[in-house]
Amino acid sequence: MSQTDTSVATDAAIAYLREHDTEHLAQLDEFLRIESISADPGRIDEVRRAGQWIVDELTRLGIERATLHETSAHPIVTGEWMKAGDDAPTVLIYCHYDVQPADPLDEWIRPPFEPRHENDRVYARGSGDDKGQLFMHLKAVEAWMATANRLPVNLRFFFEGDEEVGSEPVEAFIEEHADLLRADVCVVSDGDTFDDDGTPAIGYGLRGIAYWEVRVHGPRQDVHSGQYGGGVDNPANVLVRMLASLTAADGRVTVPGFYDRVRDLTDEAHAAYAALPFDEGAWADETGVPGPMEGERGHSLLERLSARPTFDINGIWGGYTGDGAKTIIPAWAAAKISTRLVPDQDYREIETSMQAHLASIAPPTVRVEVRVIHGGAPAITPLDHPGIGPASRALEAGFGKPPLFQRSGGSVPVVAALDAHLGLKTLMIGFANPTGNFHAPNEWMSLRNIRDGVVSLVHLWAELGAMRASDLRAGEPAPRR
Repeated sequence: MSQTDTSVATDAAIAYLREHDTEHLAQLDEFLRIESISADPGRIDEVRRAGQWIVDELTRLGIERATLHETSAHPIVTGEWMKAGDDAPTVLIYCHYDVQPADPLDEWIRPPFEPRHENDRVYARGSGDDKGQLFMHLKAVEAWMATANRLPVNLRFFFEGDEEVGSEPVEAFIEEHADLLRADVCVVSDGDTFDDDGTPAIGYGLRGIAYWEVRVHGPRQDVHSGQYGGGVDNPANVLVRMLASLTAADGRVTVPGFYDRVRDLTDEAHAAYAALPFDEGAWADETGVPGPMEGERGHSLLERLSARPTFDINGIWGGYTGDGAKTIIPAWAAAKISTRLVPDQDYREIETSMQAHLASIAPPTVRVEVRVIHGGAPAITPLDHPGIGPASRALEAGFGKPPLFQRSGGSVPVVAALDAHLGLKTLMIGFANPTGNFHAPNEWMSLRNIRDGVVSLVHLWAELGAMRASDLRAGEPAPRR
């Protein structure tokens, strides 16, 4: 397809999106109504239904080999359209169709799986993270197929249902099904724009994660705090002391060896962070806190949010929490804890060292169990990757302004896994709103981001289709046309 033909076809695909906007938003609502909460055993069938919904949609669009694969947990969806030619690039698209639990339900204005359109936003669990973004990829494909009956690039699809619970089946699936996933570059849409004012972003880094459950056992059952207090070590007291000792006042993790592999930021990286427009006061207002924590010396708030490791208590429980008083020493207390990791930390090493450290600091008066729940590696994509230029032009065409480059504080385990097993680098192009309440009540995504994002994807396939596969795989940046 010549450059002129591609331009005409791109315009036709974008016109199609405008003509079918109302229809597409209704389809998005249909997808969002599926309660695909991967963490809830009671919704296994709903997660599967969401995966099958995607398979049916891919098949309807003309995507071949659309398949729902069984895994050790929830299904993985793959499909492909490989008719652009041997010299054309092959792009792997990754998103996830599972969502976070909706608790606390009483804080939702409307039920989380009844989409609400208001103030140019769609409110629903999964609207931004990540079903809305997955849906955008389907609509970009539909626009090309409906108007040109073809795509300008070869596309492969990789959609999972376990991302919100650690992506446990992903590495095994990549190893066993490499033939379904091989590509010249991967595009992941599981992130956000730079701000809520329509400034797009390209992510070039993700933090890894390590996640545990810690349980401290004391007496064989709850005992009277008056009769046994001062003699029986209280598991809740012990747990709180142990957890408090894991960080210093500035937030640095005290586990021995934790920072041994941390890749320090270069002077250039510090300068790049400093150049990003970031208002700490506005950030605090959006978050609802009086101000940022003290944090590590020598690192700005923005750096600490995405380029430095963290430790957090994600939940803590035990003993009596009902109304009124019940004076007991609980039999046990538990917590879920996590660390966000940066290059070149190995989450498996961190898991092991955390387990050993917690065992070493526990007093002999209690028994401590530490269970690894899940982990994932950090990832970096070089900013001179040949796909960066095409992605930048596509986003500028869709949003009307050039993208900024940012590292994400979150974790997407599949990105590091694809690099490790297939040597596949990833362009992280997210479209959700930064303040869109991911993992919280009243999750939302702006209709503007949905519309501009789908247009950007239409342009992205045209931009990448103008390249040769060998150019996209090369180590040198692609020349501007």
